[in-house]
Amino acid sequence: MATSVLKVLAFDGGYNVPIWVAQKFGFFESNGLQVELSFTPNSGALVQALMTGSADIALAGFDNFVAYQEGQGEAALELPPDIFSFMGGDSGFLTLVAKGEVTSMERLKGKKVSVDAMTTGFAFALREILEKEGLRDGDIEYVKAGGTAQRFLGLMAGQYDATLLRTPYEMLAMDRGFVALTTVREQLGHYMGTVGATRRAWASSHESQLLQFIVSYRAALDWLYTPGNRNTAVELLVEKVAGLDTAIASSALDLLLDEQEGLIADMRIDPMSVQTVLKLRSKYGTPQKDLIDPTKYLDRSYLIKAFNAG
Repeated sequence: MATSVLKVLAFDGGYNVPIWVAQKFGFFESNGLQVELSFTPNSGALVQALMTGSADIALAGFDNFVAYQEGQGEAALELPPDIFSFMGGDSGFLTLVAKGEVTSMERLKGKKVSVDAMTTGFAFALREILEKEGLRDGDIEYVKAGGTAQRFLGLMAGQYDATLLRTPYEMLAMDRGFVALTTVREQLGHYMGTVGATRRAWASSHESQLLQFIVSYRAALDWLYTPGNRNTAVELLVEKVAGLDTAIASSALDLLLDEQEGLIADMRIDPMSVQTVLKLRSKYGTPQKDLIDPTKYLDRSYLIKAFNAG
Protein backbone atom coordinates (compact mmCIF):
# COMPACT_ATOMS: atom_id res chain seq x y z
CA MET A 1 0.00 0.00 0.00
CA ALA A 2 1.35 3.41 -0.98
CA THR A 3 1.86 5.80 1.90
CA SER A 4 0.36 9.30 1.94
CA VAL A 5 1.80 12.02 4.16
CA LEU A 6 -0.77 13.99 6.16
CA LYS A 7 0.19 17.20 7.92
CA VAL A 8 -1.90 17.62 11.06
CA LEU A 9 -1.81 20.82 13.10
CA ALA A 10 -3.11 21.08 16.66
CA PHE A 11 -2.68 22.81 19.99
CA ASP A 12 -0.37 21.10 22.45
CA GLY A 13 -2.13 19.07 25.12
CA GLY A 14 -3.26 15.67 26.34
CA TYR A 15 -6.19 15.52 23.95
CA ASN A 16 -3.67 14.62 21.22
CA VAL A 17 -3.20 11.19 22.77
CA PRO A 18 -5.20 9.39 20.02
CA ILE A 19 -2.77 10.79 17.45
CA TRP A 20 0.21 9.67 19.51
CA VAL A 21 -1.30 6.20 19.94
CA ALA A 22 -2.03 5.86 16.23
CA GLN A 23 1.54 6.91 15.40
CA LYS A 24 3.20 4.68 17.97
CA PHE A 25 1.20 1.51 17.32
CA GLY A 26 0.95 1.73 13.55
CA PHE A 27 -2.75 2.51 13.09
CA PHE A 28 -1.96 5.23 10.59
CA GLU A 29 0.67 3.13 8.84
CA SER A 30 -1.71 0.19 8.47
CA ASN A 31 -4.11 2.51 6.65
CA GLY A 32 -1.48 3.88 4.28
CA LEU A 33 -0.76 7.12 6.14
CA GLN A 34 2.24 8.88 7.58
CA VAL A 35 0.89 11.55 9.92
CA GLU A 36 3.13 14.45 10.86
CA LEU A 37 1.75 16.22 13.93
CA SER A 38 2.88 19.75 14.78
CA PHE A 39 1.64 22.39 17.19
CA THR A 40 0.38 25.88 16.46
CA PRO A 41 1.13 28.94 18.60
CA ASN A 42 -2.40 30.33 18.17
CA SER A 43 -5.69 29.92 16.33
CA GLY A 44 -4.89 32.50 13.65
CA ALA A 45 -1.76 30.66 12.60
CA LEU A 46 -3.67 27.39 12.58
CA VAL A 47 -6.40 28.62 10.23
CA GLN A 48 -3.86 30.32 7.99
CA ALA A 49 -1.94 27.05 7.74
CA LEU A 50 -5.08 25.22 6.64
CA MET A 51 -5.87 27.84 4.03
CA THR A 52 -2.35 27.93 2.56
CA GLY A 53 -2.00 24.15 2.49
CA SER A 54 0.83 23.92 4.99
CA ALA A 55 -1.57 21.84 7.08
CA ASP A 56 -4.05 19.30 5.73
CA ILE A 57 -6.08 18.69 8.88
CA ALA A 58 -6.48 20.77 12.03
CA LEU A 59 -7.55 19.66 15.50
CA ALA A 60 -8.82 22.65 17.46
CA GLY A 61 -11.85 24.24 19.06
CA PHE A 62 -14.96 24.24 16.88
CA ASP A 63 -15.49 27.95 17.46
CA ASN A 64 -12.24 28.80 15.67
CA PHE A 65 -13.56 27.45 12.40
CA VAL A 66 -16.98 29.02 12.76
CA ALA A 67 -15.32 32.38 13.42
CA TYR A 68 -13.30 32.36 10.22
CA GLN A 69 -16.18 31.06 8.13
CA GLU A 70 -18.18 34.04 9.36
CA GLY A 71 -15.43 36.59 8.78
CA GLN A 72 -14.96 37.16 12.52
CA GLY A 73 -11.41 35.85 12.97
CA GLU A 74 -8.43 38.07 13.79
CA ALA A 75 -5.92 36.79 11.22
CA ALA A 76 -6.05 37.86 7.57
CA LEU A 77 -6.77 35.16 4.98
CA GLU A 78 -5.79 35.43 1.34
CA LEU A 79 -8.60 33.15 0.12
CA PRO A 80 -12.27 32.85 1.13
CA PRO A 81 -12.40 30.13 3.80
CA ASP A 82 -14.03 26.79 2.96
CA ILE A 83 -13.33 25.04 6.27
CA PHE A 84 -15.66 22.46 7.77
CA SER A 85 -15.59 20.08 10.74
CA PHE A 86 -15.80 16.37 9.99
CA MET A 87 -15.44 14.76 13.43
CA GLY A 88 -15.83 15.49 17.11
CA GLY A 89 -12.91 15.22 19.49
CA ASP A 90 -13.92 16.40 22.96
CA SER A 91 -15.86 18.91 25.03
CA GLY A 92 -12.83 21.09 25.60
CA PHE A 93 -11.33 19.90 28.91
CA LEU A 94 -11.41 23.57 29.94
CA THR A 95 -10.70 24.66 33.51
CA LEU A 96 -10.39 28.24 34.73
CA VAL A 97 -7.17 28.29 36.77
CA ALA A 98 -5.92 31.20 38.87
CA LYS A 99 -3.11 32.20 41.18
CA GLY A 100 -3.38 30.79 44.67
CA GLU A 101 -4.59 34.05 46.21
CA VAL A 102 -7.50 34.26 43.75
CA THR A 103 -9.73 31.87 45.67
CA SER A 104 -13.08 32.84 44.17
CA MET A 105 -14.53 34.18 40.95
CA GLU A 106 -15.28 37.51 42.60
CA ARG A 107 -11.58 38.04 43.24
CA LEU A 108 -10.93 38.10 39.51
CA LYS A 109 -12.29 41.64 39.34
CA GLY A 110 -9.51 43.97 38.24
CA LYS A 111 -7.21 41.04 37.38
CA LYS A 112 -5.46 40.05 34.16
CA VAL A 113 -6.96 37.00 32.44
CA SER A 114 -5.38 35.50 29.32
CA VAL A 115 -7.00 34.02 26.21
CA ASP A 116 -5.72 32.60 22.94
CA ALA A 117 -7.37 35.38 20.94
CA MET A 118 -10.18 37.76 21.82
CA THR A 119 -12.45 36.80 18.93
CA THR A 120 -11.91 33.05 18.53
CA GLY A 121 -11.42 29.83 20.41
CA PHE A 122 -12.60 29.65 23.98
CA ALA A 123 -12.63 33.38 24.74
CA PHE A 124 -16.41 33.61 24.42
CA ALA A 125 -16.92 30.67 26.77
CA LEU A 126 -14.70 32.45 29.31
CA ARG A 127 -16.57 35.74 28.92
CA GLU A 128 -19.89 33.96 29.41
CA ILE A 129 -18.68 32.25 32.57
CA LEU A 130 -17.42 35.52 34.01
CA GLU A 131 -20.63 37.32 33.09
CA LYS A 132 -22.65 34.65 34.90
CA GLU A 133 -20.59 35.48 37.98
CA GLY A 134 -21.36 39.20 37.62
CA LEU A 135 -18.06 40.18 35.98
CA ARG A 136 -18.33 42.34 32.86
CA ASP A 137 -15.64 42.89 30.23
CA GLY A 138 -14.64 46.16 31.90
CA ASP A 139 -13.96 44.33 35.15
CA ILE A 140 -11.27 42.16 33.56
CA GLU A 141 -8.06 43.01 31.72
CA TYR A 142 -7.83 40.46 28.92
CA VAL A 143 -4.43 39.47 27.55
CA LYS A 144 -3.87 37.59 24.29
CA ALA A 145 -1.37 34.84 25.01
CA GLY A 146 -1.75 32.05 22.44
CA GLY A 147 -2.51 28.36 22.94
CA THR A 148 -2.78 26.37 26.16
CA ALA A 149 0.93 25.60 26.49
CA GLN A 150 1.84 29.26 26.11
CA ARG A 151 -0.88 30.36 28.54
CA PHE A 152 0.31 27.82 31.07
CA LEU A 153 3.87 29.11 30.90
CA GLY A 154 2.67 32.71 31.17
CA LEU A 155 0.55 31.89 34.19
CA MET A 156 3.49 30.17 35.86
CA ALA A 157 5.64 33.23 35.12
CA GLY A 158 3.11 35.59 36.72
CA GLN A 159 2.26 37.41 33.50
CA TYR A 160 -1.45 37.26 34.33
CA ASP A 161 -3.69 36.10 37.15
CA ALA A 162 -5.88 33.47 35.52
CA THR A 163 -6.55 31.61 32.29
CA LEU A 164 -8.43 28.67 30.81
CA LEU A 165 -6.23 25.59 30.70
CA ARG A 166 -6.79 22.27 28.97
CA THR A 167 -5.88 18.85 30.34
CA PRO A 168 -3.31 18.14 31.65
CA TYR A 169 -2.09 21.72 32.08
CA GLU A 170 -4.69 22.54 34.72
CA MET A 171 -3.37 19.60 36.76
CA LEU A 172 0.22 20.74 36.35
CA ALA A 173 -0.81 24.21 37.55
CA MET A 174 -2.73 22.87 40.56
CA ASP A 175 0.27 20.74 41.48
CA ARG A 176 2.20 24.03 41.76
CA GLY A 177 -0.31 25.70 44.05
CA PHE A 178 -2.67 27.30 41.55
CA VAL A 179 -6.43 27.12 42.05
CA ALA A 180 -9.13 25.63 39.82
CA LEU A 181 -12.08 28.02 40.02
CA THR A 182 -14.56 26.29 37.72
CA THR A 183 -14.87 24.43 34.43
CA VAL A 184 -16.67 25.17 31.19
CA ARG A 185 -18.57 21.92 31.63
CA GLU A 186 -19.86 22.99 35.04
CA GLN A 187 -20.89 26.41 33.82
CA LEU A 188 -22.16 25.83 30.30
CA GLY A 189 -23.02 22.14 30.09
CA HIS A 190 -22.76 20.76 26.56
CA TYR A 191 -19.96 22.52 24.70
CA MET A 192 -18.20 21.53 21.47
CA GLY A 193 -14.48 21.63 22.10
CA THR A 194 -12.00 19.99 19.75
CA VAL A 195 -13.09 18.94 16.28
CA GLY A 196 -11.25 17.65 13.28
CA ALA A 197 -11.45 20.19 10.44
CA THR A 198 -10.15 20.66 6.94
CA ARG A 199 -10.92 22.54 3.73
CA ARG A 200 -13.77 21.38 1.52
CA ALA A 201 -11.50 21.62 -1.52
CA TRP A 202 -8.84 19.45 0.11
CA ALA A 203 -11.38 16.87 1.33
CA SER A 204 -12.91 16.60 -2.13
CA SER A 205 -9.57 15.83 -3.75
CA HIS A 206 -8.20 13.70 -0.88
CA GLU A 207 -11.26 11.78 0.25
CA SER A 208 -9.47 8.44 0.66
CA GLN A 209 -6.80 9.97 2.89
CA LEU A 210 -9.42 11.70 5.02
CA LEU A 211 -11.36 8.47 5.46
CA GLN A 212 -8.14 6.61 6.34
CA PHE A 213 -7.37 9.27 8.95
CA ILE A 214 -10.81 8.86 10.53
CA VAL A 215 -10.53 5.05 10.59
CA SER A 216 -7.05 5.23 12.16
CA TYR A 217 -8.15 7.79 14.76
CA ARG A 218 -11.12 5.59 15.70
CA ALA A 219 -8.81 2.58 16.10
CA ALA A 220 -6.64 4.63 18.46
CA LEU A 221 -9.69 5.61 20.52
CA ASP A 222 -10.74 1.97 20.76
CA TRP A 223 -7.22 1.13 21.93
CA LEU A 224 -7.33 3.89 24.56
CA TYR A 225 -10.69 2.76 25.91
CA THR A 226 -9.40 -0.81 26.33
CA PRO A 227 -8.60 -1.13 30.09
CA GLY A 228 -5.56 -3.35 29.53
CA ASN A 229 -3.79 -0.51 27.70
CA ARG A 230 -4.05 2.00 30.53
CA ASN A 231 -0.48 1.79 31.85
CA THR A 232 0.97 2.15 28.36
CA ALA A 233 -1.25 5.17 27.71
CA VAL A 234 -0.04 6.80 30.92
CA GLU A 235 3.57 6.22 29.88
CA LEU A 236 2.84 7.80 26.51
CA LEU A 237 1.41 10.94 28.15
CA VAL A 238 4.50 11.23 30.34
CA GLU A 239 6.69 10.90 27.25
CA LYS A 240 4.80 13.48 25.21
CA VAL A 241 3.84 16.22 27.67
CA ALA A 242 6.71 18.13 29.27
CA GLY A 243 6.68 18.19 33.06
CA LEU A 244 4.15 15.40 33.47
CA ASP A 245 4.86 12.67 36.01
CA THR A 246 3.13 9.31 36.28
CA ALA A 247 0.70 10.38 39.01
CA ILE A 248 -0.55 13.46 37.16
CA ALA A 249 -0.61 11.57 33.85
CA SER A 250 -2.80 8.91 35.47
CA SER A 251 -5.24 11.55 36.72
CA ALA A 252 -5.21 13.22 33.31
CA LEU A 253 -6.01 9.92 31.61
CA ASP A 254 -8.96 9.43 33.96
CA LEU A 255 -10.41 12.70 32.68
CA LEU A 256 -9.47 12.10 29.05
CA LEU A 257 -11.34 8.79 29.14
CA ASP A 258 -14.23 9.89 31.36
CA GLU A 259 -17.51 8.48 30.10
CA GLN A 260 -19.29 11.87 30.23
CA GLU A 261 -16.53 14.43 29.70
CA GLY A 262 -13.75 12.54 27.95
CA LEU A 263 -12.66 12.01 24.38
CA ILE A 264 -15.68 11.35 22.16
CA ALA A 265 -15.47 7.60 21.61
CA ASP A 266 -17.71 7.53 18.52
CA MET A 267 -16.26 10.81 17.14
CA ARG A 268 -19.71 12.22 16.47
CA ILE A 269 -20.38 15.93 16.74
CA ASP A 270 -23.03 16.59 19.38
CA PRO A 271 -25.78 18.97 18.14
CA MET A 272 -26.41 20.44 21.62
CA SER A 273 -22.70 21.20 22.04
CA VAL A 274 -22.60 22.87 18.64
CA GLN A 275 -25.61 25.02 19.53
CA THR A 276 -23.85 26.27 22.67
CA VAL A 277 -20.91 27.48 20.58
CA LEU A 278 -23.17 29.14 18.02
CA LYS A 279 -25.19 30.89 20.73
CA LEU A 280 -22.03 32.29 22.30
CA ARG A 281 -20.70 33.47 18.95
CA SER A 282 -24.06 35.06 18.12
CA LYS A 283 -23.85 36.93 21.42
CA TYR A 284 -20.20 38.01 21.45
CA GLY A 285 -18.99 37.85 17.84
CA THR A 286 -18.40 40.97 15.73
CA PRO A 287 -19.83 41.88 13.38
CA GLN A 288 -22.90 40.54 15.15
CA LYS A 289 -24.70 37.66 13.39
CA ASP A 290 -27.42 35.26 14.45
CA LEU A 291 -25.89 31.85 13.77
CA ILE A 292 -28.60 29.22 13.66
CA ASP A 293 -27.57 26.83 10.89
CA PRO A 294 -24.87 24.36 12.02
CA THR A 295 -24.78 22.64 8.63
CA LYS A 296 -22.73 25.57 7.31
CA TYR A 297 -19.80 24.38 9.39
CA LEU A 298 -20.22 20.58 9.42
CA ASP A 299 -20.13 17.64 7.06
CA ARG A 300 -20.83 14.31 8.72
CA SER A 301 -20.71 12.34 5.47
CA TYR A 302 -17.00 11.53 5.76
CA LEU A 303 -17.45 10.06 9.24
CA ILE A 304 -20.34 7.92 8.00
CA LYS A 305 -18.38 6.72 4.97
CA ALA A 306 -15.34 5.88 7.10
CA PHE A 307 -17.36 3.89 9.62
CA ASN A 308 -19.26 2.04 6.89
CA ALA A 309 -15.99 1.21 5.15
CA GLY A 310 -14.44 0.06 8.42
